[in-house]
Parts: sequence; structure tokens; C-alpha cells
Amino acid sequence: MAVNAKKIVLYVIVVFVLYVIITDPAKAADYVQIGFEGISDAAKAIGDFMSWAAHGGK
Repeated sequence: MAVNAKKIVLYVIVVFVLYVIITDPAKAADYVQIGFEGISDAAKAIGDFMSWAAHGGK
């Protein structure tokens, strides 16, 4: 039962993404840019934390 629900949710997400890309490619590109900026910021924060921890928390 749970597997079927996961498949349905996945199909709905794929259809929504395709709809957004087809109807408004510029907005879809903005969403992708926002996503990559978020990933980049998270990676930078993890790197800063690791550097802080490697230096003894100073």
C-alpha cells in the first residue's frame, strides 16, 4: 500500500515539474537557481563548521 502511495506522489511531482517547465520556463529556471543557491549555501556552512571544528572551536 505504501509503495503505491509513493509512486503516486512521485508521478504527481513529475507532472507538476513538467507543467511548470512547459508553461513558464523562466520561472522554472529561477526555481532551479534558488535550489542550487540553497545547496551552495548549505555546503559553505558545513565547510565553515568543519573548519571551525578542525581548529578546536576557536
